Amino acid sequence: MPLTALKHTAATPRPVPEFPTGWRGTLNALRVIALECRVAAREDLFQACALLSNSRTKAQDAYARALFRCLTEAIGSNAVFHRPGVAELSFDEAWLTRLLIASHAGDDASVAFLIRSRVPKMHQRHIAFLIKGIATH
Repeated sequence: MPLTALKHTAATPRPVPEFPTGWRGTLNALRVIALECRVAAREDLFQACALLSNSRTKAQDAYARALFRCLTEAIGSNAVFHRPGVAELSFDEAWLTRLLIASHAGDDASVAFLIRSRVPKMHQRHIAFLIKGIATH
C-alpha cells in the first residue's frame, strides 16, 4: 500500500442525535459531574453500589457520581464526555443517554441490550442499578 493512501483524511461530521425534550439538559448535567469525577479517585463498582443501596439520604447526583467513578472499570476504557453545552456527542454520551431514556421509560429490554453491548457480565447488574438510580432522580 503506498504511503499516500495512509494520509489522514478529514472525517465527515456525524449528525447529532435528537433526544426527547429535557434529555439534552440531563446530558449537560452529567457532563458537569463527569468533569468533576475525572480528578476524583476511582472507586470499586461493587463498593459504590453497596454504599448507595444502604443510604436513602444521598444527594440526587450520588448515583451519577458513583457511575462516573466506576465507568472505566465497567466498560474497560476511559469514557469520552465533552464539556457542557457542546453540540457534538461522543459515542459514550450517546450510549449513556439512550440507556437513561430507556430506563426512564421502563424499557427493560433496551436497557439490558445496551448494557450487554458494552459491559462485562460481572458488572452488568451494578451498572443497571446505577442507571436506574439516575433515571428515577
